[in-house]
Amino acid sequence: MRHEIAAIRLKKTTMHRGGFKRRVRALLPAAVALLLLSFPQQAAAQFGSSSLFNPPVPPAPIPSVPDAAPENLAPPGGGVAPEPKRPAPSLPQTTPIPPGHVPLSLSAEFGSGGSPITGELEWRIYADKPEPSGAFKLVKEEKSPTPTMLLPAGGYVVAVSFGLASAVKPVQLRAEPVHQIFDIPAGGLRLEGRVGDARIPTGQISFDIYKGSQFEPTERRPLVQSVQSGDVVLLPEGTYHFVSTYGDANSVVRSDIRVTSGKLTDATVNHRAAIITLKLVSAEGGEALANTAWSVMTPAGDVIKESVGAFPRYILAEGDYRAIARNEGRVYERGFKVVAGVDSEIEVLAK
Repeated sequence: MRHEIAAIRLKKTTMHRGGFKRRVRALLPAAVALLLLSFPQQAAAQFGSSSLFNPPVPPAPIPSVPDAAPENLAPPGGGVAPEPKRPAPSLPQTTPIPPGHVPLSLSAEFGSGGSPITGELEWRIYADKPEPSGAFKLVKEEKSPTPTMLLPAGGYVVAVSFGLASAVKPVQLRAEPVHQIFDIPAGGLRLEGRVGDARIPTGQISFDIYKGSQFEPTERRPLVQSVQSGDVVLLPEGTYHFVSTYGDANSVVRSDIRVTSGKLTDATVNHRAAIITLKLVSAEGGEALANTAWSVMTPAGDVIKESVGAFPRYILAEGDYRAIARNEGRVYERGFKVVAGVDSEIEVLAK
């Protein structure tokens, strides 16, 4: 406090007593030194890290920390590191087990020793003895990938489905908890279509999937029909073929495909086709005549598509065609060519 008073007095002397300028200049360095000695922290805060008052001090090196998961690092102060996070069991330890019941936990893998299947599983538990009607009673259903169920001790049949793939096992529950792992060698198939580099929009193309190669001579029904572009179909591992239909006319492509267990197989089909619009006009570039019946035929005379309207729109495979137009009892026709990826408008002159 005495130093602060001295500084104030010194200031007054400087302002009001000009005759003592030389004495003030002589005393000023000593006063500043006294102030800094009395208030070193305040001075340092005001002037920052200026070398005038605080010579620069190199910062302390930052200690390196070895890579580790956050939950494994010890807390500040030397405490005990927390336990790593673990997934909660399907059946909490506090869940009471009714007398005579046994926990049954289930899981599935992509084939023996494969990676776990983590979704799209449907479980059904049946009694292992048929009822008088001959049917096996459905005891329980679950859609969890790793369900745990409490069931009365006894025999059961467990069925699991993964899309069109499935597995079945008999299970005996006695006293100890039972864990059953099911092997399902299955994979996914995703299809899409293109014309050149352009992707065919969803809704304009569909797929039917069959078991086995297209070159096998046996007749068969499709396993799945009308699959849309981008949909994932879950199938048992094996060879399949699919029929891809672009539009509703004659742009059809067949192809074989192999589905591998535990993998998603993507297949792209290239259609050589184009969108064709027909018009019956009185003159080139004129208005389309309404109430026109149309037939699109191959050069050999096979009918590809028929419709009625002023602007029929067809998706046709690459090739040569003839358009037949019938209007007010008269028939008109014109030949045209379809080039893959080149959508076009075909005018038929009513002359």
